[in-house]
Amino acid sequence: MSKSRSLVKWGVPAAVLIVLIVAVTGALATRKTFLVEIWIPAPPEAVWEVLIDTGAYPQWNPVFVEVDGAYAHGETVLNRVREPSGAILEMTATVETLLPSAELRQSGGIPGILTFDHRWLLEPADGGTKVVQHEVDRGIGLWFWSSDWLEPAYAATNEALAERVRSKMAKSGN
Repeated sequence: MSKSRSLVKWGVPAAVLIVLIVAVTGALATRKTFLVEIWIPAPPEAVWEVLIDTGAYPQWNPVFVEVDGAYAHGETVLNRVREPSGAILEMTATVETLLPSAELRQSGGIPGILTFDHRWLLEPADGGTKVVQHEVDRGIGLWFWSSDWLEPAYAATNEALAERVRSKMAKSGN
């Protein structure tokens, strides 16, 4: 077989391989970051108490409407997340970090397709708590999935968290 024939013979698979490499590289490099903050006039411990009480989420959380499982380092939980359409997404997450009154980090998804790394960060600030939700999503799925609703939804969750904390503190007389 001549060299020109062998190049033609291998040209199509090589082109397919190159396209796959570019797609995989693009998928792994594709990322979106979401960041929302709120200040809550309560100590981090009071915010943390509400945040980790997953059984009460259906009563106050407009986005994370249910969490099956308890937040514990290394544990897996099932998050049920309400989209703006009302549809419920189920996402399994692993609790990566659990630092009481400071950080709750969960991650999950299918590498290369769509993954998430979601953090709740709490820090004392101005006599209260600065609460930050920070999420990084990665994967080729971002090319096909509209995530424009996430930041407004997380902002609504922060507002609901603040209201829940204020309500609990008022009931306890703090």
